[in-house]
Amino acid sequence: MTRTPAILLRRDCAAVRVPSGEAARLPEGVPVYLVQSLGGSFTVQAPTVGGLFRIGPEDADALGLVPASAEPRPKRAPKGPASEEEVWAALRQCYDPEIPVNIVDLGLVYDLTLSPAKGCGTHVAVKMTLTAPGCGMGPAIAGDARARLLAVPGVVDAEVSLVWDPPWSADMASAEGRRVLGV
Repeated sequence: MTRTPAILLRRDCAAVRVPSGEAARLPEGVPVYLVQSLGGSFTVQAPTVGGLFRIGPEDADALGLVPASAEPRPKRAPKGPASEEEVWAALRQCYDPEIPVNIVDLGLVYDLTLSPAKGCGTHVAVKMTLTAPGCGMGPAIAGDARARLLAVPGVVDAEVSLVWDPPWSADMASAEGRRVLGV
């Protein structure tokens, strides 16, 4: 297996330990190896610190990287209704830091409901699961999904709930997700 060249962190940065989900701080100068870069976040291996870490797009500069720019969004009044298509597209930008398949194609999103918010705009409610109930990354993945939903024009409120029934299996992944997973 070929290892990517080490990246020395340019500054201290916040991270989330994978798979436990614990908050961590990686210090400036620590060598890290980029394992995955999807959806704007980065999974790095930090052997001297011990383990895998997820670094968010807001800290891409600590890696000397620029996060993938968001696709241009159609002009719409910010308080108008959100498009279901845009909501699904936003969720397709969320990734488990250990699996190179987005949460939609992985089959983790069980339910998506758009409803009018009080006043105007759209409330989005999502029920999703994880590949394993003990995964500590659940709050980080759900938080990423919520932040991406709130960035969709017209979405004024978003709720992401983790559910465990039915239990996830690889059969729930889309054809594309199964292809990437090799199942």
